[in-house]
Amino acid sequence: MTGTAPWTTAKPTALLVLADGTVIEGKGIGATGKVQAEVVFNTALTGYEEIMTDPSYLGQIVTFTFPHIGNIGANDEDIEDLTPAARHGAVGVIFKADITDPSSYRAVKHLDAWLKARGIIGLCGIDTRALTAWIRENGAPNAVIAHDPNGVFNLDELKAEAKAWSGLEGLDLAKVASSGQSSRWSEKPWVWNEGYGELAETETTHHVVALDFGVKRNILRLFAGLGCKVTVMPATTSAEEVLAQKPDGIFLSNGPGDPAATGEYAVPVIKDLIKSNIPLFGICLGHQMLGLALGAKTEKMHQGHHGANHPVKDHTTGKVEIVSMNHGFAVDSKSLPEGVEETHVSLFDGTNCGLRVTGKPVFSVQHHPEASPGPQDSHYLFRRFINLVREKKGEPALAER
Repeated sequence: MTGTAPWTTAKPTALLVLADGTVIEGKGIGATGKVQAEVVFNTALTGYEEIMTDPSYLGQIVTFTFPHIGNIGANDEDIEDLTPAARHGAVGVIFKADITDPSSYRAVKHLDAWLKARGIIGLCGIDTRALTAWIRENGAPNAVIAHDPNGVFNLDELKAEAKAWSGLEGLDLAKVASSGQSSRWSEKPWVWNEGYGELAETETTHHVVALDFGVKRNILRLFAGLGCKVTVMPATTSAEEVLAQKPDGIFLSNGPGDPAATGEYAVPVIKDLIKSNIPLFGICLGHQMLGLALGAKTEKMHQGHHGANHPVKDHTTGKVEIVSMNHGFAVDSKSLPEGVEETHVSLFDGTNCGLRVTGKPVFSVQHHPEASPGPQDSHYLFRRFINLVREKKGEPALAER
């Protein structure tokens, strides 16, 4: 019709370029620039700030299957990386819709401004269902995410970079995600409208040394909430340095990257720590490397497990719990040696989610018991660990609840 404006298509200001040459166009959000990473999807409905600051996501672009992200804004309390100045966590994010304006009384910053401040590159305005289906069918792809407000991109260059990236296999990222120095942790879990408490020195009952491969804050908070004095030590700490702290218990943390790569220096340490007969507990990357130290094998998963709604069965109790997960590698349950028992299993695909050593106070889980979906279905694992410590010291056990 005369005088009617023609149909127009907004110029894309962000691209996701997959290693196979697929180009997905969208609207840029967050930081500008480009980065190579693996693309995964997360099925959680809540907790986006915790997800994006989880150091286990280092080297990954997170596609959120929930369409509306940003309604609670961002604050300084809901971050999970131990060293926020270094900004360890997801390097890129993908949303379906534009970022929602914050409507929470706890919000101190709009999510877009928070993404910019943390250097996280984002893309929105795409069919995240289609991308999720693609990942389920083809596996988590290597890619480049790029954001330029002017929409100027060198497609040939981006395709070459996506194709050339080595991926997460063989990549040790724990050294990057680790805080790199020893420190004491005393912050306790968050309480509604009160914030985080502080563990007094007079309240401490046991000493836990946490090897930091990219540890999440809430893990340390739950230990403090159980009265533990926590000493956090870097990923490259030796067994002698750990034992010199005279710990009552030892914790192997979560973290990013390939467990076999990090295990080149961490597995010999873990083997020595097992020999000490001090109670030992591992989560996620710590679980995988404990498996390696015991003689099992790890494998790269097709799409990984990422979300806060995964069903896991605890064979030791027969109970099914709803857990948070974030891993792209898993312990091969068929490779578990004699004397090592599978304790937990994913009810989605049957992959290993936990193990323990017969006759030793040593166990680990693949999922994240600190993340509290369900609600708090898996917090009992921290009490299970402390009960191993208490048993060794001749103290009465806590109720696992």
